[in-house]
Amino acid sequence: MKKIKPFLILQLRPEDDTSDNEFAAIMKYGGLKTDDVRRIRIEKAGIPALSLSSYSAIIVGGSPFDISTPEEEKPAIQKKIESDFNYLFDQIVNQDFPFLGACSGNGLLGSYLGTSISSQFSEPVGSAQLTLTSDGKDDPLLAGFPDQISVLLGHKEACDTTPEGATLLMTGSACPVQMFRLGNNVYATQFHPEGDSEGFILRIHAYKHHGYFKPHEAEDLIDAVSKEDTPYARKILKRFVQRYTQ
Repeated sequence: MKKIKPFLILQLRPEDDTSDNEFAAIMKYGGLKTDDVRRIRIEKAGIPALSLSSYSAIIVGGSPFDISTPEEEKPAIQKKIESDFNYLFDQIVNQDFPFLGACSGNGLLGSYLGTSISSQFSEPVGSAQLTLTSDGKDDPLLAGFPDQISVLLGHKEACDTTPEGATLLMTGSACPVQMFRLGNNVYATQFHPEGDSEGFILRIHAYKHHGYFKPHEAEDLIDAVSKEDTPYARKILKRFVQRYTQ
C-alpha cells in the first residue's frame, strides 16, 4: 500500500500550551492521525529547508506576531520567519501547492502578495457572522454551505484589500477580507477554522495582555465564546484535508 504523504503543520505560537492545543485541534477537526502529519514549531529557529514534493499540503496557524509592527520594533525571530515565509511562498505560489493559512498565515500570504496589512479592520476576540461570496459558493471547500456561517476569530490586523489576482470567498461586515484563494489550491482565512471554545478560552488567558482586548474583558469574552459552536468553519479544515490527501 502506498504511504500517504504527510501534511506539514507549521506553528508560530511561543507558548507550549496554546501551540499544543492548536495542533490538537487541527488534528481533531482535520481528521488527521499522528502518521498523517509533520509538525514544526518555527517560533524559535524559523522554517528549515523543505521539499514540497514530500508533503500533501501545508497548514499554518496563528501567532502573536503582527506584520504591521514597524520593522525596527520586530524581534529578530519575527523578521526571520517573515523572510522564510516569503521564500516558501515563492515555491507555493509558483507551484499552486495546497496551502491553508489561518490568521497569521493569512496575513503572511496577503503581505507576500502585496496587500497592505493594518489595524483598520481589526476584530475583537469572539464569534462573527461571515457571508459567502458568489465565488465562495462555488469553491470546493465551501460548496453547499449556507449563505452565512459563524466563525471564531480575534485579530489586531488584517488584509486591507483582497490580494491582486486572488479570489475573495468570504467577507464580513467588520473585516471585508475573511477568506481568499489564489490559483486553485492556495487558501487563507482571517478566522480560525480549527477554533473551538476550549482553544479560545486558553488563548484568551494566554494573550490577556497582548492588546487583543482589555484585560478586564477576559471573563466576559470567556463566557461568550463558551457558548459558541462553529461547525461550518471546522468543516473547511476537514474538506481541505480530504481534498489534498495524496
